[in-house]
Amino acid sequence: MQKHPLSRRGFLGSMMAMAGTTAAPFAVNLAAMGNAAAQNASDYKALVCLYMAGGNDGFNTVLATDSASWNEYQRLRVTADNKSIALPGLGATGGVLPITPINSQGRSFALHPRLGTVKSLFEAGNVAILANVGTLVQPTTLAQYKAASVKLPPKLFSHNDQQSMWQSDAPEGSLSGWGGRMGDMVASANSNQTFGCISVSGNAVFLTGKQTRQLQITTEGLPGITNLSAGLFGTQPGSNPLQAIITGQGDNKFQNDYAAVVNRAIAAQGTLQAAMVPAGAGGIPNPTQYVNPNTGVAAANPLALQLQAVARVIAGRNTLGVKRQVFYVSMNGFDTHTAQATAHADLMARLDHAIAYFNTVLASLQGTDMRQQVTLFTASDFGRTFTTNGNGTDHGWGSHHFIIGGAVKGRDIYGSFPVTGVNHTLDVGSGSLLPTTSVDQYGATLATWFGVPATQLASVFPNIGNFATKNLGFMA
Repeated sequence: MQKHPLSRRGFLGSMMAMAGTTAAPFAVNLAAMGNAAAQNASDYKALVCLYMAGGNDGFNTVLATDSASWNEYQRLRVTADNKSIALPGLGATGGVLPITPINSQGRSFALHPRLGTVKSLFEAGNVAILANVGTLVQPTTLAQYKAASVKLPPKLFSHNDQQSMWQSDAPEGSLSGWGGRMGDMVASANSNQTFGCISVSGNAVFLTGKQTRQLQITTEGLPGITNLSAGLFGTQPGSNPLQAIITGQGDNKFQNDYAAVVNRAIAAQGTLQAAMVPAGAGGIPNPTQYVNPNTGVAAANPLALQLQAVARVIAGRNTLGVKRQVFYVSMNGFDTHTAQATAHADLMARLDHAIAYFNTVLASLQGTDMRQQVTLFTASDFGRTFTTNGNGTDHGWGSHHFIIGGAVKGRDIYGSFPVTGVNHTLDVGSGSLLPTTSVDQYGATLATWFGVPATQLASVFPNIGNFATKNLGFMA
């Protein structure tokens, strides 16, 4: 989603993003605008964005189960030929999992049957649910949406553009995201700013700031440069042309700039590899396999492995010299146009398994309970339609999301939980929800806990001034 012009500066910007460096000559020094609390932070805080790529079906993730809602749910999520994407009813075996929010809003609720750990954490007060959140420029009614009388998010229902809107407040092509812009604001808390924003899932615009650049790692850590110290293409190690390019200085400005970027990447790799606590025995435990609920077959869970890498970095926080970090992990497969009942069950099983693993690891990370300092939150392109297209759903808009951690004011549903069904005041078509809470409000609440001062929220979330409520209250 991040694009640069085809130019020397654009190329170097991309290299810096991969190398986790800062482009100080080309950026406003936003770190200097941070507050004194960030500069003198004695505590540690991390935010982990868990992105569900493709558009998660919130209707089968968090469900209203009062009689009126449940009857509509069962009626409308079954097609005329009796194909169903509706979940089974309440029950100990295979049914949806009831939850007891502090504020029930006069209704009853449940979670997907495969979210057993999320249910337990919710009841323990460590999970909050944010209802019907989505991309908005300003508060919008159904009448305003239909008349296009207010500014709407561009290119609604488009995967690439709505992924970018969620992560950056701008459509595809945006050059910075709100995770990276938060990193700008609290950068002064980190003595080594290279490790403030880290992705374990490739290049994400979410983590690129106006000054901060994301560091991309794998589940194994930050890979080194192949053949750097050995011979290359049959050459002797001492005459390795790659070494000559990297270490040499001459009249070629492009080569010199490239060498500087790569050398910073080499330095970052060495520092991170030394700081990351090892995986496995004596370090960060390896995740168990998860069980596919459709086949009963056990397999590795890539999301859990990504979260293991996050935990390994957090465990090395003191060596890295960081007090504030933003991480990005993701899982694919949520564009459930077909076979939703089985596909979504497997996705929820993997999500729950990874959250259970991460919570257990954080509870005793190198002998320290870090759950109070680390907050994980979910995000996705959009929700999905309430009505089924046969055995799946189409692209929607608003959806429900989880916030997980010891600092979360959990066991509650925040925001207005929508009517279950179609043809209501938030239905923009086929039961697709007009959001009642914006991504900006969601992010601003997390950013406030993270240490971004209220005076700088608008620099991170351009549309936050359009909303009366800046803090939704789900963080302690």
